[in-house]
Amino acid sequence: MIMDLSQDKERPIFITSDSGIRLEALIAENQKDKGVVIAHPHPLYGGNMYNNVVEAVALAYYTAGYTTVRFNFRGVGRSTGAFDNGIGEAEDVKTVFRYLESMGIKSIALTGYSFGSWVVASCLKDLQQADHAVFISPPVAMIDFSFLKNEPKVKLVITGSYDDIAPSEVLKKIVPEWSSEAKLIVIDGADHFYWGYSEQIKEVITQFLSGVTYGS
Repeated sequence: MIMDLSQDKERPIFITSDSGIRLEALIAENQKDKGVVIAHPHPLYGGNMYNNVVEAVALAYYTAGYTTVRFNFRGVGRSTGAFDNGIGEAEDVKTVFRYLESMGIKSIALTGYSFGSWVVASCLKDLQQADHAVFISPPVAMIDFSFLKNEPKVKLVITGSYDDIAPSEVLKKIVPEWSSEAKLIVIDGADHFYWGYSEQIKEVITQFLSGVTYGS
């Protein structure tokens, strides 16, 4: 069973954007040289920062020495504002990124799950200082990713073998267009929600961060 990071290291904070949106977040402070912003699934379908995959990602990065911030998009939980079709949500990601920068953290990664990966992808051109990006189940069967081309910051894409929202056969074709640097990992048996597969998510990211290819 995956450890609940929130019981140990995380603490609640609010991060305020330049436009006055207050974002509810959980931060686990770690080494001061690297951090990660973690974006959750679609707010209109129940996505929030307490999602099982988001928690697994936070634990993997924290274990690797990163300061982690998972947060609720505007209109979710105690975050103010309302759903904004990805536009405002991209500003939310940038707000959290700038918050980590304000802490003096120089190397900041971006990770998104499902809708969160699309939002992160839309931020990459404006966040060229980001260290790398990880996408988990980017919903290519539902949302247009055609804007994403030749972005070397995308290093890892994860999906499940039974994920019909992020189909592995589609991703095998388009991930190389996103980034020649990206590795696609397909978790056998997992669908889009990864129930029962949180430990595999953690292991894939842990091995990626340590420079080891999953399954090798």
